[in-house]
Amino acid sequence: MDSARLRKYAELLVRAGGNVQKGQPVVIASSVEDAAFARLVEECAYDAGASEVILDWLDEVSTRMRYLRGADEIFDEYPQWRVDRFKYLDDRNAVYLRVISEDPDLLAGVDAERIRRNTKVSRAATKAHSAMTMSNARRWSLLAAPSPAWAKKVFPELPEADAIEKLWGHILKGARADGDDPIADWEAHRKNFNKRVDYLNGENFKKLRFTNSLGTDFTVGLAKDHIWVGGGDVGQDGVPFFPNLPTEEIFTMPDRNIADGRVVASMPLSYQGSLIEDFEITFKDGRAVAWKAGANEDALKNIIEMDEGSHRLGEVALVSNSSPIARMNTLFYETLFDENASCHLALGKSYPNNMKGGDKLSEAELVAAGGNDSLLHVDFMFGTPDMKIAGVKDDGSEIVFFENGEFVDY
Repeated sequence: MDSARLRKYAELLVRAGGNVQKGQPVVIASSVEDAAFARLVEECAYDAGASEVILDWLDEVSTRMRYLRGADEIFDEYPQWRVDRFKYLDDRNAVYLRVISEDPDLLAGVDAERIRRNTKVSRAATKAHSAMTMSNARRWSLLAAPSPAWAKKVFPELPEADAIEKLWGHILKGARADGDDPIADWEAHRKNFNKRVDYLNGENFKKLRFTNSLGTDFTVGLAKDHIWVGGGDVGQDGVPFFPNLPTEEIFTMPDRNIADGRVVASMPLSYQGSLIEDFEITFKDGRAVAWKAGANEDALKNIIEMDEGSHRLGEVALVSNSSPIARMNTLFYETLFDENASCHLALGKSYPNNMKGGDKLSEAELVAAGGNDSLLHVDFMFGTPDMKIAGVKDDGSEIVFFENGEFVDY
C-alpha cells in the first residue's frame, strides 16, 4: 500500500472519524502488528492539534497465551489503576481511536467460561467510561487494517501477500477511503442519509415487522421517543464525528419489552475470537427465550446470558442490500464490516442518543422509558436480499418501506 494513500486513510480516522480538536489528548488502540500505521495515525493526530497522543498496544498472541496459561483467579479481577486511567483520560476530554486488525480464530479452543468471566468483570469495571462513549460525551472512532491471519481467513485461496493486498483494497473501498479526498467523500456520504432518516423519524413507527425466506418472522417495538440516526453522529460538545468507518446503517432504539418471533442470522458472528455460525434466536415479550447455533453455541450462550440486559435488544439497524460492502459479496468475519452489509440487531445496551433527551437520563430512567442497559452491545446480522420490513403505526396499519433488501422510494 503506497504511503500517500495510507496517510489519507490515517487522516480520515483523525479528522473525520474522531474529529480531533486542538488541545485534545488522543488515545490510539492498535495491534503491535499495525505499529507503522498506528504511528502514522499518531502523526496525523499531532498535526490536527492533539495535546498528547497515547498508544495502547494490543498483542493477540499474548492475549491468547493469557487465556490458556494464566492463573484462574485473574479472570475475575480488573485492576483499579485501569479504571482510574480511563477516568483521568475522560476528565481530560480524550478522543478514542482504534485500529481493528484481529484474527477471527484467535481464541479458538480457549475456555469460553474464562472469556465470559473476564468480559463481565472488565465491562462492569469500565461501565462509567462506556456510558460516556455510548452517549457521545466522548468522541471515538474505529477503522480496520488487515492482519495476515485475518486476510487469509477472508481469502484462504490466495497466498498471504496477495490476500493482504486484496483485503486492503476491500477495506479502503468499503470505508470510502479509496478516492482522492476521503474526508470530502465522507461529508457527502453523511448528507446521503438525510432523506431516509427524515422519513423514518417522520413516520414514527410503533413497531417493525421483519420477514424473509431464511425463516425470520419477527416483530420489534420501538421506544416511544426513539430517534433514527445515520451517517455519523454529533458529540455532546457539538462536534460531528463518525464512530465507525465504514458505516452504511440507519439505526434506532428498540423497546426492550417488545420483541417477538424468530430471528435467523444471515452471517456468522465473530465474537472474541469465536465464530458463531448457523444460529437463530427466539424472542418473547422482548426477551431472548431460546437459541441455537451450528458452531460455538457456548459463545452465543455467553453473550445472551452475560446479564439480564443482554437477553434483550439495544439496537435495530437497517442496511440496504446494495450498500458498497454488500455488493462485495464477501464475508469479512469482522462486525465493523459485516454489519454494514446487512440489516442487524444488537443484544445489550442501547445508545442513549437514539432517544429524545436520552443522554440526560440515568440508566434507570432510560430503562423505564423502554431503553436497555447491559454490560454488552453485540451486533448480529440477519438481513437478506429478500428482506421485507413493514412499519406498524399506532392504529395498527402497516406501511412496507423496505422490500427485496432495499428501501422503497416514496
